[in-house]
Amino acid sequence: MRHTTRRLFTGALLVLAAGAGAVTGPLAAQAAGVPVTVDVNSELKVRSGPSWTASVVGTLRDGQRITVDCAVTGQKVRGKVRTTAQWDRLAGGRYVSHAYVRGATAIPACSTPVSSKTYIAGKVRTADGPVNVRSGPSAHNAVVRKAANGAAVKIACSVQGAKVAGTVRTTTQWDRLSDGQYISHAYVISGTVGACPAPPVTPAPVLTPEQFIAAASSGAQQGWKQYGVPASVTIAQAILESGWGRSSLSATDRNYFGIKCQNGYHGPHASGCHVYSTTECDKAGKCFETSDAFRTYASMARSFRDHGHFLRNNKRYAPAFTHTKDANKFIWTVWKAGYATDPKYYTKVTGIMTKYDLYRYDTWK
Repeated sequence: MRHTTRRLFTGALLVLAAGAGAVTGPLAAQAAGVPVTVDVNSELKVRSGPSWTASVVGTLRDGQRITVDCAVTGQKVRGKVRTTAQWDRLAGGRYVSHAYVRGATAIPACSTPVSSKTYIAGKVRTADGPVNVRSGPSAHNAVVRKAANGAAVKIACSVQGAKVAGTVRTTTQWDRLSDGQYISHAYVISGTVGACPAPPVTPAPVLTPEQFIAAASSGAQQGWKQYGVPASVTIAQAILESGWGRSSLSATDRNYFGIKCQNGYHGPHASGCHVYSTTECDKAGKCFETSDAFRTYASMARSFRDHGHFLRNNKRYAPAFTHTKDANKFIWTVWKAGYATDPKYYTKVTGIMTKYDLYRYDTWK
C-alpha cells in the first residue's frame, strides 16, 4: 500500500486507546469469584497485566466459562460485548479485558494492589505544563490523565517508543507506571528503570503458495460480496504486500495490506492498533524516525474484508467500482488513483493473478 510499504520497521510497541473506566466497590472477600462467559470472534488472549502491552500468558475460546476474582481499571478496549477500560483478574494474577466477557453478576474491584512488586519512585519535572499520561508509549495513544510538575509516579519498567524532547532529556524511553499507563521518560527524574519483559513473538506461519491462497480465498470472496472488490485482486495484493504472509505486520497483527489506524480509529473489522517505530526517507534521501499505528485483526478474513472497506470508503478509489466485475480494470484504476508509487505495481499484481489463476475466485455471485 502506498501509505505503509517501503518502511523500515525498527521496533514494535503494542497499543490500544485508553480511558477511564468504572468498577464496583471492593469487597473484603473475593475468593468465591464471579462466573462469566467469554464472547469473542476467535480467541481471547489472557495477559500478565491489565493492558495489551502485557505479555500473553494463555488464550480462551469463545463460549468458555471462567471465574473472575475481581476487576481493575486498565487500557480501554473496544470489544465484541462493550467498550470499557475494565480488566478482569483471574486466578494467578492473570487478566482478560471485560470487553469480551458476559456475566449476570457485578464484578467487585480488586481490594489489593495489582502486584506486590517494588516500584521505582519517580518525579515529574516539566517546564511545558502538565505531562500527558497515555495508554501506550506514543503520542498516538489516548491521554488517560495529566501529571503536574513535581507529581510522584511509581514506575514498573520501561519500553522503547516514540522519541520525545522534554524538560529533562530527549529520549525514546517511556516508563510504564504501576497502573499500566505510560509517561515519557523525557519528563521524569528517577533511578535506573529496567526494561519491561518482552511479549512472546509468534513466528509467521510457513505456508506454501497453495496453502496461502486457500486460506485467503474465503475472506477475499467475503470482501467482494460486501464491498465489491474482486477476490482475485484482494488475494494478489495480499501476496505482494505481505510477502505471502511473512511480513511483520501480517505475521504479528494479521494486517496484510498495511492499513493504518486514524487517530485511534480502527474501523469495523480491526480489533485494535499496533504502533511501530519506523524510519522514513524523503525524496532527497534524508531519513528520520517516526511512528505509525497500524490496524490489528483477529483473523486473515477480517483483514481482507477491511481491505474492501478501505477501498470502498476512500473517494479517490471510487472510479474503480465501475469495474467490479473486471479485475484487471479494477486494479489498474486503483493503481492510477495513487494506491502505490511502484511503476510496476499493476504488472506485478496482474502477474500474480495470472500465474496462480486467481481469477477462478471471481465468481461474481
